[in-house]
Amino acid sequence: MKGSFAKPALFAMVLVVAMAATASGQGTRIGFYSKTCRQAESIVKSTVESHFRTNSTVAPGLLRMHFHDCFVNGCDGSVLIDGPNTERKAVQNSLLRGFEVIDDAKGKLEAACPGVVSCADILALAARDSVVLTKGINWKVPMGRRDGRVSLQADASSLPSFRSSIESQKQQFARFGLDTKDLVTLVGGHTIGTAACLVFNYRLNNFTNGGPDPTIHPSFLPQLRALCPQNGNNFRRVDLDTGSANKFDTSFFTNLKNGRGVLESDQKLWTDPSTRTIIERFLGEKGLKRLNFNKEFARSMVKMSNIGVKTGNNGEIRRVCSAIN
Repeated sequence: MKGSFAKPALFAMVLVVAMAATASGQGTRIGFYSKTCRQAESIVKSTVESHFRTNSTVAPGLLRMHFHDCFVNGCDGSVLIDGPNTERKAVQNSLLRGFEVIDDAKGKLEAACPGVVSCADILALAARDSVVLTKGINWKVPMGRRDGRVSLQADASSLPSFRSSIESQKQQFARFGLDTKDLVTLVGGHTIGTAACLVFNYRLNNFTNGGPDPTIHPSFLPQLRALCPQNGNNFRRVDLDTGSANKFDTSFFTNLKNGRGVLESDQKLWTDPSTRTIIERFLGEKGLKRLNFNKEFARSMVKMSNIGVKTGNNGEIRRVCSAIN
């Protein structure tokens, strides 16, 4: 499929990054299933591709799901567990999508290699494959995560909010060893996907003194109001990266520069000087040393996907991803 392979030189650089992260003692490694389930990556990839062909929204859905998993008790697949009072039932996770893709991949892997591949690893692979399918970078995913046995709805309250200040976002990311560059880079994943009107329509009319959020460009405001009118459908989906919602690129940052960020927390990345500089480097502005967004995204994803991993005898390999064994 077009976009399934990264440029060789860039892929090589990301491979070095991934190997370095693995060598740092994070507990996962590249090639973990090389002897126990050699077809693990190909099965996940073909499953994600199959679902993507019929519903492209699974790509941003899986990427977001991996983020939500890792930021609550580590990357242990706990967000996949279904049932009352689980993370999956939290308000913050109510709009997640793509669970059926993970379940499908898990079923195929259990048929091929019973009890070997964790749901947490499947989700990490599916997130990578989603980026590739939207013409983003490919990278080697260190694996060996075990699945967690705990999933509590209350724990999801620690997830960053669409109204979070930059300082709050920095603190939340720093808790997991992620710095400001990681923050801007990973939020850049919003270059694909959508948001429901209910998470940003407060910015359009009653933000300050009954008026709109002043950081929204005047030419963009009527577009958003037309998509999300007052008393309209709060669950209507709106592109987070206007004009390029299905392609993994830097246009999301260009939109922030032009006051066309949909989420308040996203737009703040431009209004805050500490994060704006990183965006400017991604865009190659003001003579600053340019940062390669794709390369940095792969680096930050490897870093994020090693948050709080469970390995060895810690955790389990679930038979189905939606339930603890």
